[in-house]
Amino acid sequence: MTLSAEQTATYGRDGFVLLPGLLDAAEVATLRNEVARLAKVEDECVFREGEAGTAKTMFRMHEADGPTASAPFHALAHAPRALGAARRVLGDDALYLHHSKVNMKGAVQGSVWPWHQDFGSWYLDGIAAPDMTTLMVMLDASEPFNGCLYFLPGSHKGGRIEPYRDESTAYKLWSVPPGHMRALLDKGPEPVAIGGKPGDAALFHCNLLHASGHNLSARDRWQAYFCYNRVANRPADVDQPRPDYVRSTNWTSMALTDDARVAA
Repeated sequence: MTLSAEQTATYGRDGFVLLPGLLDAAEVATLRNEVARLAKVEDECVFREGEAGTAKTMFRMHEADGPTASAPFHALAHAPRALGAARRVLGDDALYLHHSKVNMKGAVQGSVWPWHQDFGSWYLDGIAAPDMTTLMVMLDASEPFNGCLYFLPGSHKGGRIEPYRDESTAYKLWSVPPGHMRALLDKGPEPVAIGGKPGDAALFHCNLLHASGHNLSARDRWQAYFCYNRVANRPADVDQPRPDYVRSTNWTSMALTDDARVAA
């Protein structure tokens, strides 16, 4: 898949572009089976929440080794519809993944992700420039009732906002200060709910403000994320760096594969 000139312009204007039908039903089923398998892994790269210790977030599915390694996730990360789209918006063929993850909002208990910019924390990882993009893929239907993402269109143009450490979620997050966020929301534009069906996707800029609400529904809501960075923009050394599963040290330029079906 190659992004059209219109799609690329939309990404530049709004900070995101929607990609309906990126995966077919069989590919979604394959990835869902992988998530169910990996959610049982007991490792530091699988975060849990709630009384039952339900998996909340898992990392590092795209690599060929490690406890959460997954061949289907690896295949999707290198496919033209994913890596090729990231190359287009970043204007660079030499990319690597800063990390991959699946966010799992458990039925009823799935908690919020407050307003934040991904580059808010990635800058603290030692990455100098906001030359990064994320592909989000829906593995379930997504809507406001089950905690879909919200994007604030055009907010990437304002640059990085100095974040604060929000300790309210299972996975601690560098978030935009509430007062600053209220001022931005008052100015507009209106946030956009990123709903869709399984297999739909969105590509979004690392400085785009985004958040998601509580999952009030009776069903889990899963979404996969592939966070691409330019090899030339890899992180500099920092004191007490985050673990490899969230701040990758594999900076080898990713090879583009064929766009065959993602299969187990």
